[in-house]
Amino acid sequence: MTNQEIVQKLWNECNVLRDDGVSYQDYITELTYILFLKMSKEQDEEKDIPEKYRWDNLVNKEGLELKNFYRQLLLDLGNPEVVKSERINAIYANASTAIDEPANLEKIIKDINDLDWWSAREEGLGDLYEGLMEKNANEVKSGAGQYFTPRVLINMMVKMTEPKIGDDPAAGTFGFMVAADQYLKDKTDDYSELSEEKYDFQVKEAFSGMELVPNTHRLAIMNEYLHGMDGRLEQGDSLSANGKWMKNFDVVLTNPPFGTKKGGERVTRDDLTYETSNKQLNFLQIIYNSLKRDGKARAAVVVPDNVLFADGVGEEIRKDLLNKCNLHTILRLPTGIFYAQGVQTNVLFFTRGEEDKDNTKETWIYDMRHQMRSFGKRNPLNDKDFAEFEKLFCVDDRSKRKETWNKEKNPNGRWRKFTIDEIKKRPNTSLDISWMSDEEEHETKSLKEILSDMNEKSKAISEAIAELNKALEGIDDSEDE
Repeated sequence: MTNQEIVQKLWNECNVLRDDGVSYQDYITELTYILFLKMSKEQDEEKDIPEKYRWDNLVNKEGLELKNFYRQLLLDLGNPEVVKSERINAIYANASTAIDEPANLEKIIKDINDLDWWSAREEGLGDLYEGLMEKNANEVKSGAGQYFTPRVLINMMVKMTEPKIGDDPAAGTFGFMVAADQYLKDKTDDYSELSEEKYDFQVKEAFSGMELVPNTHRLAIMNEYLHGMDGRLEQGDSLSANGKWMKNFDVVLTNPPFGTKKGGERVTRDDLTYETSNKQLNFLQIIYNSLKRDGKARAAVVVPDNVLFADGVGEEIRKDLLNKCNLHTILRLPTGIFYAQGVQTNVLFFTRGEEDKDNTKETWIYDMRHQMRSFGKRNPLNDKDFAEFEKLFCVDDRSKRKETWNKEKNPNGRWRKFTIDEIKKRPNTSLDISWMSDEEEHETKSLKEILSDMNEKSKAISEAIAELNKALEGIDDSEDE
């Protein structure tokens, strides 16, 4: 049985819980509580789990006894006075079960026990768990896709920033860290080429991050554990004083949340130069200021379009970025690759300078947005979509870059350079630069491709209407305003 087949079987278990009123997101959390115990047994790593709460004891319980035992298990594993493992405490922090029917709980535990775990170990338990989270993200009803960065996008960002052994990278959640860790393992034969000191650093110290949402933090801790990593991954708000420890990084890889602080309130950190309630502008400040000032520290960050054109404090932050860092590349991403269909995003690639002035001399922009195939849940990004960009990026030597755009010969070339003087002359120092036209788009597509695009858009509209209807459930139109 492949991991993909196991993921599908695990996902099908959520049907068992629908009568208990368990949501998709609650289901993933519930599965995490149970899978941690099973996977600890599979990896022979049960030493930190009290013997009475280990898998073999859980799977032998039935009925009401099982339900009461499971509820006490959740309480005790999250209690530092009962269990001394910080990782276990983090996974089970404030844990409770939404499963009310003992027969449903018993069925899930026994079905999990009967899966082909030998095959799962061979393919990698971490990959299995990531597949489960991706399944959740792709399920429109769960709403998780707005937090899930496509794996192919993460992998591309990692390759273009080239993490190195001994680097101190940071990320918002663990998807980027897992990808960076795998990138380095591929280059060092699973770290077997490293000295004991370097190995310990990579596993225990190299990667760090912070996650605001408790349940997402729980999933990240589980993901970290299953990939054999033990970095610093704290739960908290990096826009508050709790995030001030995140400094002096060699690499930052992240897709920070969009929007504004609740109620329009300002961030509580006192180390930001510019005040704004705009989350992404604050995250951008935090990221470029957290890089080492050594001329080598680098970042790849996903941001929405408004970061590139917002006036007022937005312009001031862009100027600060252009001064302190070499913003050498902007990738204009296509629409439809995130859950929020209307959000248009970009990846900024920049390197922190040794000084804080005039570091950006030119910025190269790749337009992956115009004259592209339609993207969506049924037509996801793949590695081939980034092939041309990765080649033109010239990660080994950016001085070898060559434009594909030409005013006369190729006005719709995707790869174009803009000098800092050209950027400064733009209104609001805007980096939201587009030069390609969609006029020829339908001429270059077959009828089959056009019909496929129309069908995808129609499905997206239907899904959006279904979500709206769901949100409107329970609202009484007769109520007074």
